[in-house]
Amino acid sequence: MIENTDKALAKTCLALNCEVIDYTVAPIFMENKEKGAHEWVIEFKKKPENILEFSTLLDKNIQEINSDYEAKRHNNMTLNPLVVNVARVNLFYDWLKENDKLGGQHKIPRLSNDRKYIDTLLKFQVYQI
Repeated sequence: MIENTDKALAKTCLALNCEVIDYTVAPIFMENKEKGAHEWVIEFKKKPENILEFSTLLDKNIQEINSDYEAKRHNNMTLNPLVVNVARVNLFYDWLKENDKLGGQHKIPRLSNDRKYIDTLLKFQVYQI
């Protein structure tokens, strides 16, 4: 739920003195014997000093807020730790602009059940407009 990710993100940013502009989350699907995970793309207004510490704390905060996520993360039973990709400056804005989606009606989905948006953003990450 978006409320859970927003709350966990706010709690993490407060603890580590950083600030997020925008983010999106998508699944990393289980393949063969590999466990799944959640993959994030986050654009920071103020980056954390240590992205690994940020990722670990964000994962912990989501577990505290969401018991279903906590159960799946327990001993990495079903899900591996989340993956955080730090977005380049203006990634989300540039992607929306490139796809004629600027304006109040269009937003990057916060949570997705597929990888359509995140895979596109990750490819767009290296493309500077």
